[in-house]
Amino acid sequence: MKQYNNLKEINHDLKRLSLERQIAWEEMKGLKEDFKESVQPHNWFGPILSSAKKYGILYLIGLLFKKKK
Repeated sequence: MKQYNNLKEINHDLKRLSLERQIAWEEMKGLKEDFKESVQPHNWFGPILSSAKKYGILYLIGLLFKKKK
């Protein structure tokens, strides 16, 4: 535990801790907004369409090779 010699040191640490807490709070609010944005349905369409195109093309290629046999 830290030992303080005067009131000035205590006030300095209290101010620093208060600022650190405010910074952490703002970072948490930013993370919350990022999370909210990432779970929006419109953000799912890109990866779903990309996967559908990839597997759709592979499926069509598979059909073409099956017909040639």
